[in-house]
Amino acid sequence: MILSFAQWIQSTGFFTALRQSWLVYPIVMSLHLLGIALFGGLILMTDMRLLGLVMRQHSVTDVVSQFRTLKRFGLILVATCGILMLGSKAEEYYYNIFFRLKISLLALIFIHGWIFRRSVYYNTLEIDQAPRIPPRAKLAASLSLVLWAAIACAGRGIGYIEPPLNKIHARTFTIDRLVGFYEPNKGSE
Repeated sequence: MILSFAQWIQSTGFFTALRQSWLVYPIVMSLHLLGIALFGGLILMTDMRLLGLVMRQHSVTDVVSQFRTLKRFGLILVATCGILMLGSKAEEYYYNIFFRLKISLLALIFIHGWIFRRSVYYNTLEIDQAPRIPPRAKLAASLSLVLWAAIACAGRGIGYIEPPLNKIHARTFTIDRLVGFYEPNKGSE
């Protein structure tokens, strides 16, 4: 059922055009990476502040609240571009173990956020008033760093797994060339 949905979604006109574009797909991928740099960098700085390792002259409240808007923008950029890339190559991602790992880790990130949202991320005044950074804040930051680093590694691994070409239905220039359908002199005769 999931495979059928993946095949259907990537065969829509929008995702077919995106996948086959020599210009748009690389731009979407580049924007995804730019969003990761922005979002990931701000997550790193927030977590490092919660651990008490950087920006000690700034309160946790200042760091968290000042980064919040930019983090949201970065997350929206990453998610939007990620959905566009997923929709255009959904069948390939269906077979990719690193993609499945990344989705599982993203689910853990949502659980992490749900668990620590009230006690840490929206309770920064209490953290600032404490004589030391509370253990729950350090635990939240440590888990966040580990999970986001694992997501980055899994995301990078996606590009190294070749899909089973004999099972892929969507045609692209790369797949056509690899399975012998590409004719470089076609049209020049």
